Amino acid sequence: MFTDEVDGNDSLLPFLSYDELFGTVLNRFIVQAAVGHPLTVYGKGGQTRGFLNIKDTLKCVALAIDNPAPKGELRIFNQFTETFSVNDLAERVQKAGEKMGLRVAIKSVPNPRVELEDHYYNPVHSGLTELGLQPNYLTDEVLIELLDLVLKYRDNVRIDRIFYGARWQA
Repeated sequence: MFTDEVDGNDSLLPFLSYDELFGTVLNRFIVQAAVGHPLTVYGKGGQTRGFLNIKDTLKCVALAIDNPAPKGELRIFNQFTETFSVNDLAERVQKAGEKMGLRVAIKSVPNPRVELEDHYYNPVHSGLTELGLQPNYLTDEVLIELLDLVLKYRDNVRIDRIFYGARWQA
């Protein structure tokens, strides 16, 4: 959410989707924690997701451009640096919120998505670090910084948009 270009200028902050359809799980959990809504974990919460700090997004693109594959070679980069299960992420947001004095509950809800509750997910994501990417990881400090920003604007949060029970169909 934060890049060096923003550096305290809130007018440069990107749009933050936090609803159940367009919001990423991290955005959704951060907003839910800030407004006192339980973190809505879909199903068992065992689904694993890849994460990349926005600060690293363009660094990844630049590294790929500056280090082209040899002629005739196909090279694919998985653009993420960490993986977390939805449960792990909820627990990390809960812990960060509690450090800030927030009471953060976690609630399992029926999974609205058409996806397996448990699946093998062990993607390789070393290509960009091998080219020199020095990742910005999702630390407690990063989570607290995100929570602090959302708390600043929590009066703008549309509570009715956080979770309204959409169901995806196959």
